[in-house]
Amino acid sequence: MPSQKAFRYSLITLTWIPVIMTINDNVCHVAKIEGSSMRPTLNANERSISSDWVFLWKFNCKKAFNLNRDDIILFKSPMDPNKVYCKRIKGIQYDSVKTRHPYPRSVVNIPRNHVWVEGDNVFHSVDSNNFGSLSTGLVVGKAIKVIWPPSRWGADLQLSTGRQNILTTRE
Repeated sequence: MPSQKAFRYSLITLTWIPVIMTINDNVCHVAKIEGSSMRPTLNANERSISSDWVFLWKFNCKKAFNLNRDDIILFKSPMDPNKVYCKRIKGIQYDSVKTRHPYPRSVVNIPRNHVWVEGDNVFHSVDSNNFGSLSTGLVVGKAIKVIWPPSRWGADLQLSTGRQNILTTRE
C-alpha cells in the first residue's frame, strides 16, 4: 500500500509540473532586480548587498496597448538576448520624446509597437538612449509589486524619479 500511495503522489506531482512551468513562462513570475539603474525606485539602499525581488506580470505584456507610460518592465536586451534589463517606459507608440546623449538625434518619434525606456537613475543606465526605441516583442513582463525584502512592501513603482517631461510635440 505505501508504494502505491507514493506512486500516486509522484504522478500527481509530475502532472502539475507542466502547469507550473506554463504559468511561470506566460502568466507571472518572480524576478530579481540587480544593479543601480532603477535606483531609488528599486534596490533603493545603495549600501545594502541585497536586491529587490518583484512580482512580474507576463500575460499579454507584449501587446503595445497593455503598456503605459511609467510602467516598469523587464525586457530582453536588443543588443544581447542573454541579458534582461529593467527600465521604466517613458514613451509609448506614436509619442515623440526628447533624447539625451549618446542618442544621435535630439527628438525621436516612436514607431508602432515600440516603447521608449529609461532607468530612473539617469546617469547609470543603459536604455533607449543607447539602443533606440524598444520593440514590444522583447518585453518579458511588467513589475507589479516588490515582494522582497519585506521592508520594501508597499513601495510605489509608479513614482518616477528619472527624467521628467520628455514628451514633445510630433515633428
